[in-house]
Amino acid sequence: MSLNRETTASLIVMAALLSTVLWAEATGEPFTITLATRAAIFALAGIGLNLALGMGGMVSLGHAVFFGIGGYAMGILASHAQTFTPLTTWPILIEGTNAMPVIWLVAVISSALAALAIGALTLRTSGVYFIMITLAFGQMFYYFMTGWPAYGGEDGLSIYVRNGFPGLNTLDPIQFFAICFAFLACALWLYIRVDASPFGLTLSAARQNEARLRAVGIDPFRIRLVAFTLSGAVTGLAGALFADLNRFVSPAMFSWQTSGEIVIFVILGGVGRPIGPVVGAGLYVLLEHTLGDVSDYWQIVLGAILLAIVLFARGGLTGLVLGRPLPHG
Repeated sequence: MSLNRETTASLIVMAALLSTVLWAEATGEPFTITLATRAAIFALAGIGLNLALGMGGMVSLGHAVFFGIGGYAMGILASHAQTFTPLTTWPILIEGTNAMPVIWLVAVISSALAALAIGALTLRTSGVYFIMITLAFGQMFYYFMTGWPAYGGEDGLSIYVRNGFPGLNTLDPIQFFAICFAFLACALWLYIRVDASPFGLTLSAARQNEARLRAVGIDPFRIRLVAFTLSGAVTGLAGALFADLNRFVSPAMFSWQTSGEIVIFVILGGVGRPIGPVVGAGLYVLLEHTLGDVSDYWQIVLGAILLAIVLFARGGLTGLVLGRPLPHG
């Protein structure tokens, strides 16, 4: 089976990211590896949003909820392991842990359940109402965590030792990058498979013509809810990895700025393009690193680039190179 241009572009961009990290390891540049890891995690969050936005047309300004839930799943479990205190003793004993696989599982399940509950409410609306309600949920979680002193309140929560993965030294930058890169590759594969599947085609149909979908006996609400739940789960995993990278969580992970940044990753790279969030997150981290040292107002340049893309390159940077997306099938 021949590779289409979207898959080929995805392989090229992922190979470029991996090559950059291998070069940094060979030349003794661990900070570059950390930047690449940050970009990979942001890209993973962007792919999560792209499952809802790119395929289903669900413009969510509340995906920071799932990013933050994933982060606090890591922070809460690791903090209890750090202090040797259980989360709860009744009705069953639940202890903290610093095992990454357990933390990831909790983060994904918690984020998916939150997305299921939020989606069940918000997906009954559309347009600006959907946007504002998802934004409201993000702010609700933000203020809730700000006022929860048990886990740091507005000061956040520090974890002194990075969590562990069997057989790896997660404090080694390239080994932690390998974990994040593997998840990014899996998420990218998942997006491509879902996009080409009957479910993806149905979700796209729900975005384009809801009435026709109902006419053939398919409920668009259920299709969107499944996609929104999957989207939240992937974004929650990114949040857990981001918290582990920084060894710190704070209510800022729930803020509307975080939701906006995730949207920016998708728009910069290209909405609905599989590799779009990876390109967008990479550009964002690059601008943040190179221009952030020059001026505190580096976002002005980012804003100008974003404006140019919205006005003249609706397909994002990926669309400029690849042109219009290929039809399904």
